[in-house]
Amino acid sequence: MKENVHSDVKHIVRLEHIVKTYRQGKVDVHAVNGVSLEIENGDFAVLCGPSGSGKTSILNLIGGLDVPSSGKVWVDEIDLSSLDNTALSEVRKNRIGFVFQAYNLIPVMTAFENAEFVLNLQGVSEDECRERVMQTLKAVGLEGLEHRRPDEMSGGQQQRVAIARAIVTKPAIVLADEPTANVDSHTAEALLDLMQKLNREQGITFLFSTHDQRVIDRARRIIHINDGKISADEGYHS
Repeated sequence: MKENVHSDVKHIVRLEHIVKTYRQGKVDVHAVNGVSLEIENGDFAVLCGPSGSGKTSILNLIGGLDVPSSGKVWVDEIDLSSLDNTALSEVRKNRIGFVFQAYNLIPVMTAFENAEFVLNLQGVSEDECRERVMQTLKAVGLEGLEHRRPDEMSGGQQQRVAIARAIVTKPAIVLADEPTANVDSHTAEALLDLMQKLNREQGITFLFSTHDQRVIDRARRIIHINDGKISADEGYHS
């Protein structure tokens, strides 16, 4: 289990006895079965396990994309179970960054426009928006490519745009679901280098869902998920 060396650090995420049940025919299936978990400020952590283990379901519950059948989820000290859909959308917009394996970029928008999209929803001024987007695109290695649309970029570049979009809002946590699944090995390593640098230099908290060993090898904390439960939490390692 994880050593309690960060007990004075704010918990960005806290799950308390989370259960998520789906009905399949006449049978109830527990995708998540009694999970309690804390993710701390500055974590670079991985939920790992085989397909169907429940890791993506846990990520979706933390991201407010799904609601638990029972138990509670806190993100940045906000109890998600107490929120209506509008308030939940506000938490996702302001406190959570998402990186998906399919990128989920808006195809008719440029890299700049994709990255600034949520800032516009937040009502950030045009000048501040431009400054933050340009700084972020530079940080993810896309300086000079801000006017390209997704179909004019490689898969790795598109994922960098997705990372920029996730971090430009300065979220409490970035949730990354299989972020290396659709890129080649070289690009995957470069993306992981980038996310480690953002974690180390900017203190951005990352939580991954993956079965990619390359991602697992980079993590400081490895949380194993099997049959909807945490089977091991390997804690921090250098």
